[in-house]
Amino acid sequence: MNWTRDQILAALHLYTQLPFGQLHQRNPRIQALADKMGRTPSSVAMKLTNLASLDPQILANGRKGLPGASQLDRQVWAELQDQWDRTALAAAAAFEVLSGPIEEVIEPLIDASEDAAFQVGKTRSATVQVRVNQSIFRRAVLASYASTCCISGLAQESLLIASHIVPWSEDPHNRLNPHNGLCLSALHDRAFDQGLITVTPEYRVLVSPSLKKKSADAFLAESLLRFDEQPIAMPERFKPGADFLAWHGQRFGFC
Repeated sequence: MNWTRDQILAALHLYTQLPFGQLHQRNPRIQALADKMGRTPSSVAMKLTNLASLDPQILANGRKGLPGASQLDRQVWAELQDQWDRTALAAAAAFEVLSGPIEEVIEPLIDASEDAAFQVGKTRSATVQVRVNQSIFRRAVLASYASTCCISGLAQESLLIASHIVPWSEDPHNRLNPHNGLCLSALHDRAFDQGLITVTPEYRVLVSPSLKKKSADAFLAESLLRFDEQPIAMPERFKPGADFLAWHGQRFGFC
């Protein structure tokens, strides 16, 4: 039975939300989606690994996925790269039709007043949609970084933030794009958001000169200053976009 476009979109949603190592038929989320589709878990897992074969970062890491991606697979993947948010939302919608509502995010809600689309009325449905979108972004980012802060190595998921490089309010086309994200501890997220640290397009941390003046602060030295000029831990998939990182560095005067 051929895969429909909506089924491929639903599979694509799951692909972005699961770590690469979990793309197998024993995964409960894959089993649940397979049941809703009337397919076998091995069939759905195979489709996810077909999609992995189109992911350039997976290929660059020496993995191959599973060859045999269809022309429709390739078309949907190309649409994701061209218009990430629109395609990711379509994929989430297709997944929801089969599997029910996507759980809301556990992170603090982005201030909807920053977004002109939500300024009028600020309805409950708009607030719920923001939370759902944050959840999609968070899961994609954390899955890519194995739920580990790319600066400090902290692996306590409840203390991790899927941090936008270019803020939610600044780029409405890349709000769900994990290439526009970093997995950071709550502390490093706050420092990044305030421009006290940045990550260069070469994937190295830079600390603001204003913080370096406070080198006598032992906690600051241990938690932030020691990472100056150090490389981040790269994600397995969806590495941060160099253009996004350059934007952040320029915004806060690092270059």
